[in-house]
Amino acid sequence: MQSGKTQCDADEELRCLEDRINAFHLNQRLGIEEHREAWIVGQGTNFFHIENWNSIHTVIRGGLGLLNLRRRGQRNALAIELDRHDIRLRGLPEAFSGYTVLHLSDLHLDINAQMPAALIRAIESLDYDLCVMTGDYRASTWGDCGAALKSLRQVRAAITGEVYAILGNHDSIRMVPHMENMHIQLLINESATLTRHDQAIFLSGIDDPHYYRSDNMERACDSVPRDAVSILLSHSPEIYRQAASARFDLMLCGHTHGGQICLPGGIPLMVNANCPRQYCKGLWRFEDLQGYTSVGSGASVVDIRLNCPPQVSLLRLLPDTQT
Repeated sequence: MQSGKTQCDADEELRCLEDRINAFHLNQRLGIEEHREAWIVGQGTNFFHIENWNSIHTVIRGGLGLLNLRRRGQRNALAIELDRHDIRLRGLPEAFSGYTVLHLSDLHLDINAQMPAALIRAIESLDYDLCVMTGDYRASTWGDCGAALKSLRQVRAAITGEVYAILGNHDSIRMVPHMENMHIQLLINESATLTRHDQAIFLSGIDDPHYYRSDNMERACDSVPRDAVSILLSHSPEIYRQAASARFDLMLCGHTHGGQICLPGGIPLMVNANCPRQYCKGLWRFEDLQGYTSVGSGASVVDIRLNCPPQVSLLRLLPDTQT
C-alpha cells in the first residue's frame, strides 16, 4: 500500500477499525473487495457499473480519438474551476454564520500524473474553515492504492486545517489507516462534532451506498441531537430520501461527475446513479433536505471531460432568516 509500511503493519492498523465500525462491517467490506474483479458488475439495483468494465474504457478512448476530441478532453480534465454557493440553514448557530466548507469529490488522483498539481493549484489560494472529501480518491476500483495515496498526501499538504472524508465506490477500506495517518479523518457510518465559540453543528459520514451498499444511516446519526443542525457526507446522492427521513439539514455528495462527458449545454449522456437527474449536479432540495452534488475534480474511466468542467466547491453556510 505504502512503501514505508509492511503488510503486517497495515493489517494490524486495519483491524483496529473493528472497535469503530464493528467486525461485521469490516469483514463484509473486505470480503466484497477481495472478490471484486475489474470486469465484474455490481450488486444491488444498478446492474451496469461502467467503472468496472475495462473493455468499454478502451472503446471510449478510441471513439474520442477518432472524433479528435481526446486531447481537448484531456486538457479540459485538468482545467479545474471554482464553484461557490451560499447555503442557508434553519437554526444555524450564530458562530457558524459565514462558515465556509471546501468540498472536494471524485479526485481519481492517479488517472493522470498531472492531476495532483492541477488540484493543488485550484485550492492553494482559497480561504475556508473546513475541508470535506466525498470519496473516490483512486482511478481504479481494485488493485494497489499506493499511487493514489502518494498523490493524496501531496494534496493534503496543500489543505489548511481539518479534513473529514468518506469512502467512495472506487476506494478500498484498506486505505483508511493510511489516510488517517495523513490527518484525514474518515467517517465510516460515524459522526463528528464541529465546534466554534462554544456552539456546535454535527457532521456525519456514511460508507459507500452505490456499489458496496455498506451505508448505515442509523449508526451515522446515532449521536446527533435531534434538533441540531446536521450535515451528511455521502459518496452518491442516491440515498437522498433516507437522508431527508433522518432529518439531516444538508447533504454533500459526488459520484456522478455531472456526467463528465456531456452534450453541449452540459447535458449528461449518463450519470451512473440510481436517482433522478435533478439530484446529480449542483444545488438541489428534497422536502426539508438541501443538497449539493459536486461534479468532481477528477475524471473516471478516461481522463477526459467534455462540456462538464471539473470543479472544487466553496460552500458558505448562512442562517435562514425566513420564518
